[in-house]
Amino acid sequence: MAALRLLLVEDDDALAELLKWHFSKQNFEVVHTRDGDEALLLARENPPDIMLLDWMVEGTSGIEVCRQLRRYPETANLPIIMLTARGEEDDRIRGLETGADDYVTKPFSPRELVARVLAVLRRIRPALSKEQLTYNDIEMDLVSHRVKRAGTNVSIGPTEFRLLRHLMEYPRRVFSREKLLDYIWGQDSDIELRTVDVHIRRLRKALNRDGLPDLIRTVRSAGYALDTDEE
Repeated sequence: MAALRLLLVEDDDALAELLKWHFSKQNFEVVHTRDGDEALLLARENPPDIMLLDWMVEGTSGIEVCRQLRRYPETANLPIIMLTARGEEDDRIRGLETGADDYVTKPFSPRELVARVLAVLRRIRPALSKEQLTYNDIEMDLVSHRVKRAGTNVSIGPTEFRLLRHLMEYPRRVFSREKLLDYIWGQDSDIELRTVDVHIRRLRKALNRDGLPDLIRTVRSAGYALDTDEE
């Protein structure tokens, strides 16, 4: 499995180095910044698989970074774990209400933090622990490379299979055409962006037979998501 990308927002350089070492051992690619404003740019330009976000960092505070990321389609469902020395109940509640998926109080064990990150990712991305993905009435068997919709086999090509798998690993998360192009064909590919639209149309045609509802949502000026919400 490819390395998972973790965005670490922490202004304690010694702690950041310690965490980078522990997570690299677990096949994570760690991107580190001390600054909340830079964290916002990094997260929106290339959304990571998960973010570790310290409450008190340079620039925009961690709590405000979390609040802003929840407003943007491309990061609305980004898993975020808050790191903080603030252990009071009101602070924990505030962090979770802002949109954090978990809240870890300093000092903490790096091994426990790794375990918490993996637990959150298993909830968000079932493919990390399962051989089958499901969303709504779509079933994807990752071993046999078979797809079913409403109990009936769906015939799709290998490119559409990879595209659907990526969307099913991150349900409700919006991916731009550029990000989907990078994922399917690689960053050095010369393939045009409109090719993504072609494969999305093919995937929709295969999945939406017999008048079944369209589960691939087009987000204007943003991209595509596997999502039943039409808003």
